[in-house]
Amino acid sequence: MEILLHVCCGPCSLYPVRALREKGIKPTGFFFNPNIHPFRELERRIHALETVSAELNFPVLWDSSGYGLKNWLQALEGRLDFNDRCPVCYAVRLEETARQAKRLGMEVISTTLLYSRYQRHEVIMDMGARTAQRHGLKFYYQDFRKGWQKGIDESLELGIYRQPYCGCVFSEAERYSKRIDRLMNRLEAENLEGGQIRKGGGNESPE
Repeated sequence: MEILLHVCCGPCSLYPVRALREKGIKPTGFFFNPNIHPFRELERRIHALETVSAELNFPVLWDSSGYGLKNWLQALEGRLDFNDRCPVCYAVRLEETARQAKRLGMEVISTTLLYSRYQRHEVIMDMGARTAQRHGLKFYYQDFRKGWQKGIDESLELGIYRQPYCGCVFSEAERYSKRIDRLMNRLEAENLEGGQIRKGGGNESPE
């Protein structure tokens, strides 16, 4: 069986590709992730996946439509909360994966998002099945989380970039929320204690 496997990054593809091949499944990767920002982050992930592709002899179809920031933000339609934006993000990527599978004449799709302990498997599984059915395809589910540590170990051995957040700027902000709070509290304390800004204007020139 051949499968078009949506790939979110290099490290998250290592275990799924090996696990699928052990079952006699031939995966072809599809890198389509308009949620990844800023551009340099996208660039790092592409380089990491290129390394994995060469290491595993894993063919990858690359989205070359451009940097997807604007289109992704438009798709969110203001749904910025974690519980609202993540399903939209899944839908955007699975929908394009299904379209590409149809174009390539492939009948089955899946995603390396199923490797992550931080993604919502039930939502991905349901959305993947509905998306695939809408395009006359099948969605293949496998719980790749079982190989979480194996994937981490192999990515470290390869020395590839390991991303610290899922990709979108909102998840990055949430990841650093405690540090942001500490920084803002420190700046507020400096405002109160340092007298840098005085009532009535703090930029007057001395006479």
